[in-house]
Amino acid sequence: MQFGRTYEEFEVGAVYKHWPGKTVTEYDDHLFCLLTMNHHPLHMDSNYAERTTDFGKNVVVGNYVYSLLLGMSVPDVSGKAIANLEIESLRHVAPTFHGDTIYGETTVLDKRPSKSKNDRGIVHVETRGYKQDGTLVCVFRRKVMVPTETYIKERGGEQPGRPEPLDISKREQEK
Repeated sequence: MQFGRTYEEFEVGAVYKHWPGKTVTEYDDHLFCLLTMNHHPLHMDSNYAERTTDFGKNVVVGNYVYSLLLGMSVPDVSGKAIANLEIESLRHVAPTFHGDTIYGETTVLDKRPSKSKNDRGIVHVETRGYKQDGTLVCVFRRKVMVPTETYIKERGGEQPGRPEPLDISKREQEK
């Protein structure tokens, strides 16, 4: 399974379609609101939303939609990242409602070697989120610092800190 990319693996213009999508439940929305202390009634109070808003129902908090899309992009974009450097822009284009399913895709806009260290690079991407009917709901651009193949090799490979499971004979010896 792919989990992020090295600098060399990114190609300007490439589009990564993130899978699977996520159907947003009322529970998801309320939990995110409670965790982040966003108590706006548009998200939490269906009576308020039905009676006083143009939507007539609760709207999923936009930062949850953004967070979903960011998370969806990790296996394709930032799974090997050294750092997320910047969220350049974030636009909430259309509302998401409970029961909508969000899908995402990321386009590589640009890439450049790091100016300070030659074992990493900066990748500029745009992630777009869509509802199940194709409606664009969220767009954001970010810059991610990613390792080069040299960086990975010099640090012992893909997952140098991951412990290997003991085989049965070693377990018996440890007893």
